[in-house]
Amino acid sequence: MQTLHVELGDRRYPIFIGSDLDPQSLLEPYIRGKQVMVVTNTTVAPLYLEHYVTAIEHLGKTVATCILPDGEQYKNIEHLNLIFDALLQAGFNRDATVLALGGGVIGDMAGFASACFQRGVYFIQVPTTLLSQVDSSVGGKTGINHPLGKNMIGAFQQPQVVLADMSQLSTLPDRELSAGLAEVIKYALLGDQDFLVWLEQNMEGLVARDSGLLAEAVYRSCAHKARIVANDEKEQGERALLNLGHTFGHAIESYLGYGVWLHGEAVATGMVMAADLSQRMGWISLEDLERTKKIIQRAHLPVKCPAIPLQEFLAYMAHDKKVLNGQLRLVLMKSLGQAVISKEFDVELMKQAILANQEKA
Repeated sequence: MQTLHVELGDRRYPIFIGSDLDPQSLLEPYIRGKQVMVVTNTTVAPLYLEHYVTAIEHLGKTVATCILPDGEQYKNIEHLNLIFDALLQAGFNRDATVLALGGGVIGDMAGFASACFQRGVYFIQVPTTLLSQVDSSVGGKTGINHPLGKNMIGAFQQPQVVLADMSQLSTLPDRELSAGLAEVIKYALLGDQDFLVWLEQNMEGLVARDSGLLAEAVYRSCAHKARIVANDEKEQGERALLNLGHTFGHAIESYLGYGVWLHGEAVATGMVMAADLSQRMGWISLEDLERTKKIIQRAHLPVKCPAIPLQEFLAYMAHDKKVLNGQLRLVLMKSLGQAVISKEFDVELMKQAILANQEKA
């Protein structure tokens, strides 16, 4: 087992990374009160819920569960209310702990519920997908989607602890594994060229679920994110770099309908669009653009999205959280491994980059 820490002063918390982790011993120091609400979904519950409920009960805690339907399309206020219903029906109070057992949707919703219930209760992340292990479970961003934009309603709510168990990735569908690799690739492209070289050397092993390689990818990704979050918890500056590909990707997700494309699939194509625009601006070479596309394709991810009318694509981008004072800011690449946040880009070149990376209608 490897351990990382997100350094946030007195809110410092660990990320445990390994295989067949023991939840009873690892969670015990981080469950403050007697009441634990485990939030999961219909896919994860049959696989892992009993294991975690039993472990927590052995700690002498009262455990209740809330099982939500599985999918991005359920990440909304209606299903968020089901968590509040479960907490209230269980009679839980301000000493309760909400434990998220699942992927990014469950982590975001359970975290947001924990931030809101009685104005804030304790929160634990047990991410069961690669995407949530390397990205959404770390850093405290929680929230739900709105029809006009992804993750537009939410709160910063840091967990007490994160348990990333590689053995749980064995039950992950191939498509979900690839979606997680999109976020891994993101860390390399935005700030770590050595990691990019490592991914190019090991991508086939990662796709084949080599547990040692996956643990290394999760560790390096989380280390990168933990450093950025410690420097900029509330995304006032550097943390926005973590959104490489996301402004384009969120537009794809919003237009197609949440859940039609997985988040990682949309981010993958969004990173290609960002790289394409960076190349058109003269920041990276054509060879760098092709290198970006190749590593994404080797992870079995799309480099083009379905045809989307340009004006609708731009309208969704205008709702992005990185719009500041009416000005859209994009995360682009000065070079592979060096991303920047920029509002100084040519809109016409951006349109060309969007259109160039769509399938023909």
